[in-house]
Amino acid sequence: MTGHEILFNCKNPTVWRSIFALYGDVVEAKAMASKGKKTGKLTALDKWYQEELPEALCSRKEKFLTHAELVQLMEWKLTRGKFRPTLQQMVMSNSRESVEACTRKAFKLLPDVSAAIAELSKLKAVGPATASAVLVAGAPQEAAFMADEAVESIPGLVPIKYTLKHYTLYLHKVRDRATQLNNHDSLKDWTPHRIEQCLWTWAVGQQIKPLLLKGIVLHQSKRLSKEEGTTARPVKRQKTQC
Repeated sequence: MTGHEILFNCKNPTVWRSIFALYGDVVEAKAMASKGKKTGKLTALDKWYQEELPEALCSRKEKFLTHAELVQLMEWKLTRGKFRPTLQQMVMSNSRESVEACTRKAFKLLPDVSAAIAELSKLKAVGPATASAVLVAGAPQEAAFMADEAVESIPGLVPIKYTLKHYTLYLHKVRDRATQLNNHDSLKDWTPHRIEQCLWTWAVGQQIKPLLLKGIVLHQSKRLSKEEGTTARPVKRQKTQC
């Protein structure tokens, strides 16, 4: 089992909250580590995706993405992960009408995530990963973004296959972990999206700035931690175990 996979098997909400508190720091670290035209973009794009886009979607009578929003979402996805300029060009070729109609229908199909992703995949350059990002923006309680780093952090899901079947397996495991953490956390605010953010934070943080995670200790144990079942404040660099 890799170091990344150890986090997914952790059942201590305290540890997960400590990692979630570092999400913004890791995003900034990745932005600083980026080269070329991507430098400095990630922080602003991530704020837009995590805060501004969800607010815009919730303000509409019916949830849907505009063409400009889908293009910017793709830019966020490619800047945060593997940069593929061809996808950026392809997604721009979708018509304004098709983007709005397709995304509107997809949100109406929820909570059937598989059907929603199948609908979104009718758009050019939109596969399960990008489709999952669209759904998360409007329904983080239903879906999790299919980030490579998050998928690779879950036992049994490597190698990654960008198919609906593989995404369904991933979402099932992420939902199970969210449910388990909510059962032991009085705030009960764990969603599939938040689990995915934690997995991404842990994996990327270890790669580009491990000192950020220095105070968080992960190890496997057959017994639950004494801290499990309590709710902890997000504390950085606090030694916690699971």
